[in-house]
Amino acid sequence: MLGRFMPKEENFFELFNQHVSLCVQGSKDLFQLINDLPNAAEHARAIQSSEKKADKITHETIDLLHKTFITPLDRDEIHKLITTMDDILDLMEDVAEVIQLYDVSQVTPEAVELARICEACCERVSAAVMKLHDMKNAKDILRISTEIDMLESDADRVMRSAISQLFRNENDFKRLMKLKAVYELLETITDKCEDVANILEGIVLENA
Repeated sequence: MLGRFMPKEENFFELFNQHVSLCVQGSKDLFQLINDLPNAAEHARAIQSSEKKADKITHETIDLLHKTFITPLDRDEIHKLITTMDDILDLMEDVAEVIQLYDVSQVTPEAVELARICEACCERVSAAVMKLHDMKNAKDILRISTEIDMLESDADRVMRSAISQLFRNENDFKRLMKLKAVYELLETITDKCEDVANILEGIVLENA
């Protein structure tokens, strides 16, 4: 009888799916922003919209966590997963804000490549999270997590090379600092995606 009044545990997976879909949309808008700086404000508004929607889902998830007696995953894991995914969108918003505040009018191919890797990471995060509802997908989740780790390594390599080139070749100190900030934020997005992958690996190893 009591179970009728308890929130359904599958709601957590639906909230995860909704949130990660917004991460993917945000990454697409971020890639568009990097490639279309004259319309940066428009793309930034799209990213901000996704971030605010995702923030509401995060609060809803945490609220559900407090109301649910039996959860499908460990409570700490649920909290870590949703808040770390939320960090991804927060960082995307940070990139958009930095580009506008610093009046970045031109980026490098390395920045474009980092934005592409961010998008690829978010797509892989989405693919893994969407499979989390069924531990029969454990092998797939672990495989995708490995792919995310590899993408993060690619981003780290691109950023190191890009910053090295900046300090070697860029004589405009202001431009150097602007681009360095953009590079580092973009790479940090991939770090957060790797953090999500690590959380997913932990969940799978504990529950599969």
